[in-house]
Amino acid sequence: MYKTIKFPEVWKPSLYMYLSLALSISTHEGQFYWYTDPNAGPAFSQEFVGIIYAIGAMASMVGVLIYHKTLKDYPFRSILFLAQLLYSVSGMLDLIFILRWNLALGIPDYFFVIMEECVSRIVSRIRWMPMIVLSTRLCPLGIEGTFFALLMCIDSLGSLSSKWGGGMVLHVLHVTRTDFTNLWLVILIRNLLRFSTLALIFLIPKAGQSEVIIPSDLLTKNSTSIDGQDENIELVPLNVEKVQV
Repeated sequence: MYKTIKFPEVWKPSLYMYLSLALSISTHEGQFYWYTDPNAGPAFSQEFVGIIYAIGAMASMVGVLIYHKTLKDYPFRSILFLAQLLYSVSGMLDLIFILRWNLALGIPDYFFVIMEECVSRIVSRIRWMPMIVLSTRLCPLGIEGTFFALLMCIDSLGSLSSKWGGGMVLHVLHVTRTDFTNLWLVILIRNLLRFSTLALIFLIPKAGQSEVIIPSDLLTKNSTSIDGQDENIELVPLNVEKVQV
């Protein structure tokens, strides 16, 4: 595993996956309290917020179908660039909702928030699926399961870093359960960080999603060394003395 992670073809995509998750700071905690606030927010009930998330979860399956039907044959760099761009643009819907521009456009809160959640979940799934496929292409022969688990740990660390970063930004800008004055600024910072991730797309290989990414000699290195060790083994005759009773 240590020898594999040192290859640029492996550590560069792994670094991108971590940074793309970590830089998209989480603002869900602040948005949840804003959703239910009767003064600053739209005063949604907690039950309706749960319905919003349930509808978003169903919409994520649409994202999987879109990826499987139309996007699975694109090169990794192209599809991840497009997905990250859509992910950044879709984040602006939160900013529009926080600033209540949807009311100025004549769109009710209930309709807009459900539309925003569905679009966000679909784009998130389209962005997530190529990363999973890419992770499977980075696993060398013989330790596929162990190395894939390592890559998933890196992704989990990125998600955890996203929550830490979001909590720190909310704390620094004094966004609390009752004070949402700077919540729009937190959303704007999050969206700018998402756009900044596009500058790291060079870390992703240009290979297609069905191509082999890691060097072929890495796949046979372990087996070759084992065969060489077997050839150097000398068979030593075993002398067994008969014991007379």
